[in-house]
Amino acid sequence: MLSTFANLFKIPDLKKKILMTAMFIAIYRIGAFIPTPGIDGGKLAQFFDNMAKTQGGTLFGMINMFSGGAIQRLTIFALGIMPYISASIILQLLTAVIPALERISKEGEEGRKKITQYTRYGTIILSVIQSFFIALWLENPARFQGMQVVPFPGWAFRILTVITLTSGTAFIMWLGEQIQEYGIGNGISLIITAGIISRLPAAIYQLVQLVNPMSAEKSQIDPFTLILMAVMLVMVVLAVVAITQGQRKIPIQYAKRVVGRKIYGGQSTFIPLRVNQAGVIPIIFAQSIILFPATIAGLVPSQAVQNIATMLTRGTIVYNLMYSLLIIFFCYFYTAITFNPIDISNNMKRFGGFVPGIRPGRQTAEYLDFIMTRITLPGAIFLSIIAVLPTIVSHALKIPYLVASFFGGTGLLIIVGVMLDTMRQIESHLLVRHYEGFMKKGRIRGRR
Repeated sequence: MLSTFANLFKIPDLKKKILMTAMFIAIYRIGAFIPTPGIDGGKLAQFFDNMAKTQGGTLFGMINMFSGGAIQRLTIFALGIMPYISASIILQLLTAVIPALERISKEGEEGRKKITQYTRYGTIILSVIQSFFIALWLENPARFQGMQVVPFPGWAFRILTVITLTSGTAFIMWLGEQIQEYGIGNGISLIITAGIISRLPAAIYQLVQLVNPMSAEKSQIDPFTLILMAVMLVMVVLAVVAITQGQRKIPIQYAKRVVGRKIYGGQSTFIPLRVNQAGVIPIIFAQSIILFPATIAGLVPSQAVQNIATMLTRGTIVYNLMYSLLIIFFCYFYTAITFNPIDISNNMKRFGGFVPGIRPGRQTAEYLDFIMTRITLPGAIFLSIIAVLPTIVSHALKIPYLVASFFGGTGLLIIVGVMLDTMRQIESHLLVRHYEGFMKKGRIRGRR
């Protein structure tokens, strides 16, 4: 492993890409500490601390995780990359239901550029709307237990906030595209991962305070529990890696075609159907829905909303059950949107491909749909277990939720998934230059 890391900097192109990626991520983290003008940051941080303690998690907490703590300080990057993620998901869903967008998405590179451009426009529109309502929300002292978060409210503050937050999101989107073009790829994903990992030092600090190695009498976590947490973390990461890379390989055989004096086709390949086809999207959807009542309860003084929020407080049986069922539902929903067996079957038939033992056309589409429906269930169940695991660990071991959040949930899935993709891209650079990569599977083919 050490030799592999040393080889990264022996390839000039790869070294440049890594350094450029590190520079862009550093710029992003610096911007996460530049405050938005016209806001009392101390009172705002106190409000978010109170919400975290009383409600047990809100939508603001999820947005704060994706923005690397920027929403809690309301910096220029307060919206983070969430508007871009929302715009991408909305456009992906619209592509499945609007024929014009579906035709554009099938136009190859030009279609991909158009979809990317539409995503950018959607990001700006969502950023303007969200930042305007955030400005209105900040101006109302009743939402902050009587604290005056904005000393000088008015249209000047609203316009300044909209311009600042929208520009911050556009700049983050630009940083992600620069990482994609000049860095090692996965630009937006790496920015999200950097924001999540930035919470790790605070979690480690809380854990050290609980362990309290300087005084055994004041320690709240015994050594056995600490060892159990370390083993559990390793096991969870291994399970996430296994499910993330897990796939069902459908064998494909291409018929031979004679064109002139040449013979085309005849080779065998496979279609990889992923066990976790939907990725982390179902958890984001489910979390947004289940945290919505708690968020409204913190903003609207309604007894009915308060009762619903109390029933859906993190850690309760109702919360865990509803959260798990929502994740399983959205796993099937998002897989149905993104995986089209009819298109795959038609493309195979067009190029002379077929699944051995299955007739091309409709029967192939039904077979692929049958297989995907079956393998989605274990992936959905695993996602629901990973999602509720931090809550169970937090209550069982009596540790803060910030520490327990690294034992599962959205953050861990994103970190593992992005790191695996990044390692694959780095590995491709290493193998091209005849270096050993991270994911060793015997000797490199062709080397002696």
